Amino acid sequence: MCVELLTYADLGARLDISREAARSLARRRGLPRSRSGDGKALVSVDLATLRYTPRPRMGRRADPVDASMAKIEAIKIGAFRAEIARLEEVATAYRAVFERERDRADRLAVELQQAIAETMAANAWAARLDDEVTALRTDRRGDSIAGHAARRLGHLAASIVKADRAACR
Repeated sequence: MCVELLTYADLGARLDISREAARSLARRRGLPRSRSGDGKALVSVDLATLRYTPRPRMGRRADPVDASMAKIEAIKIGAFRAEIARLEEVATAYRAVFERERDRADRLAVELQQAIAETMAANAWAARLDDEVTALRTDRRGDSIAGHAARRLGHLAASIVKADRAACR
């Protein structure tokens, strides 16, 4: 039986507990205490007969404010996830509209190119007809010209009919 005089800090270090837990243990067991010369409390303890095993530490109870804040954060996260899902659906719908409009624009661009080509062909045809009319007006030499003019007029009428048929298609 070896009795030692230990401070609360030393007792706690030997038992691997805190200083406050060592003080509480000394009170519960009714261990004799005294004061040292520097004013610190000394405990008379026989470590061989003490047989103390510390209890596992219990977690502190959660602060109700922290628990409420955690619940609020969970609700916010759920709301954010729902909002993200809603926005993804909206983005998908807009993407479908975009694809449809892009296809429509491509079709319109093709139609525009066709209209430009038809307009250029019509302009060229109109220029050619204008040249024919000008040639008929300036070509006045006599009787042979009348036959020539009649032929040219026939060609002109045929060209007009042909142009008219092309425009109707």
